[in-house]
Amino acid sequence: MSAVTLVRNDTLTRHVDYAYAASAGPGSRVVWTAGACPLDEHGATVAPGDVAGQAHQVMRNLREALRGAGADLADIAKSTVYVASSRQRDLVEAWEVVRSYMGDHDAPSTLLGVTVLGYDDQLVEVEAVAVTT
Repeated sequence: MSAVTLVRNDTLTRHVDYAYAASAGPGSRVVWTAGACPLDEHGATVAPGDVAGQAHQVMRNLREALRGAGADLADIAKSTVYVASSRQRDLVEAWEVVRSYMGDHDAPSTLLGVTVLGYDDQLVEVEAVAVTT
């Protein structure tokens, strides 16, 4: 069971697919991740030009980074999704992939369109804060 408690607020719309806040109790351990990038095991950017393809690789890499710290996607308390695009449909495409990995754990998240990301041909990056016991 996760140490994260997702917080909902009845005065805010329920027409979003994430909780508005999260909390963790005493004795919890916090894990901060660097931005997970769409890199393969050789450091090459996968799926150039393909937002969804990159988002899948990003989420696989994020899951592995969390596992290395003794956490998993269900322990995420907050994430930020960056998409190198000014087109809302690209942001939504990346978001749909991220949400598919999160399942019922709809932790708070921020989705941003940015001008450029750090690696050649990179379109998607996700960073997260997770909490475990």
